[in-house]
Amino acid sequence: MLKHVVVLGAGFGGLELVTRLSEAVPDKVRITLIDKNDSFVFGFSKLDVMIGRRTVPEVRMAYREIAKPGVEFRQETVISIDPANRRVVTDAATYEADILVVALGADYDIAATPGLAEDGVEFYSVAGAARAREALAVFEGGAVVVAVLGTFFKCPGAPNETALLVADYLSSRELRESSTIHLVSPLPAPIPISKKTSAAIQAILEERGIEYWPSSRVVRLDPEQHIAHLEDGRELAYDLLLGIPVHCAPDVVLASGLAEDGWIPVDPATFATRFPGVFAVGDVTSAPVPRAGGVAEGEAATVAEVLIAELTGGAEPAPYDGASACYVELGGDLVARIDVNFLSYDTPVAKLSGPTAEFVEEKRRWGSTRAARWFGQVAIPADT
Repeated sequence: MLKHVVVLGAGFGGLELVTRLSEAVPDKVRITLIDKNDSFVFGFSKLDVMIGRRTVPEVRMAYREIAKPGVEFRQETVISIDPANRRVVTDAATYEADILVVALGADYDIAATPGLAEDGVEFYSVAGAARAREALAVFEGGAVVVAVLGTFFKCPGAPNETALLVADYLSSRELRESSTIHLVSPLPAPIPISKKTSAAIQAILEERGIEYWPSSRVVRLDPEQHIAHLEDGRELAYDLLLGIPVHCAPDVVLASGLAEDGWIPVDPATFATRFPGVFAVGDVTSAPVPRAGGVAEGEAATVAEVLIAELTGGAEPAPYDGASACYVELGGDLVARIDVNFLSYDTPVAKLSGPTAEFVEEKRRWGSTRAARWFGQVAIPADT
C-alpha cells in the first residue's frame, strides 16, 4: 500500500520535499500538501514589491499549478496537530498520516512590539510589503529606520538589502539628500559567523551613508512622538519605520506538544522529531542553522533522502551538512552571494562573493530554476 505523506506548509521546505518524493518514489507514496495560502512568493520578491519593481500578482505562483505524480494540494488552515498519532485536523478535513512533515514556517508577533501596528510598517509579509510600497510612495523625505525587532528572523541578509534598496529608491526620487537611514539590529554584525563578510557589508552600508546600529533592538514605538525606544534606553526619531517583526512558531504548533522553548527541536542530521514518523523543517524548528529559504530547501532535501531510503530499503543517507547560499542585493544593480556552512566544520563559516552585476542574473536563474521544478514554469536558460 502507498504510504500517506502529509506535508504541512508549502514554502521552500514543503515544495522541495514533495517535489523530490514525487520524482523519486511516486509509486510508493501519496502526498497531501496543505497550506492556508493559495500561492507562493519568494522572500526576495517581497522587496521587489516594496520598492515598486513588481506588483503582488506578478510575484505570486499559484499552488493550483502544481501537477506532480502522487501530490495533491489542499488550501486549508491547520486547526490541530496530534503528533503522537500523526493526525491533522484542518478547517475542511481530518488527515491520518503515515509520515508527517511540519513545515509551517514562522508567524509574526506584531503585538510583541508596542506601537508597531499603529505607527510602523511590517514589510516581511506580502501584504506588509504592499503597504510598505504605499508608504514609500508618499514619503517626502526625512528619517527612515529599518529595524529588526527580534533576535530570530528569516533571511539574515534582508535587513541590509532593505536599507540599501531604500537608499536607491530615495535617490531615484531625489530624496536621498533630505533623508537619513538607520539600520537597527539585535545581531552583533550583519553576518555574525564571519568578521570578514560582515566588515565588507558594513563598508557598503557606510559608503551609502546608512548608519548601522548593531546589538541594538527597538522594543516599542511612540506613535504620537514618532520615536523608537531601544532596549538600552536610547531613542531614535523616525518619519518612516520599516520593521521586521518578532517571529514565533504558529499557535497550532505551540498547542501540539511538538515545540520546546517556542520552536520544534529536531535531530539536525535527519530533522526527525521526538515523535516517530514526524519530521519538521524550516523556520519552525530550532535547528542550529539560519532561518532562510535556501536552508529550508536543504533541510527538506535531507528529509527526502531519509524517507526515500526508508521506502526503498536503500543505504542510510549522509547527514545534513548545513551548507547553503543566499543572494544579497546591495543596491546599484549589484548582487552578492554569501555561501555558508554551519555543520561541516568545527565552527560555522561564511564567504562573501561580489557584489557584481553577474550575480544579478545568477539570482534570477536561481529563482527561475525553482519555479520550474516546483510549479512547472519555464526556466531562464543558463546562458541568458
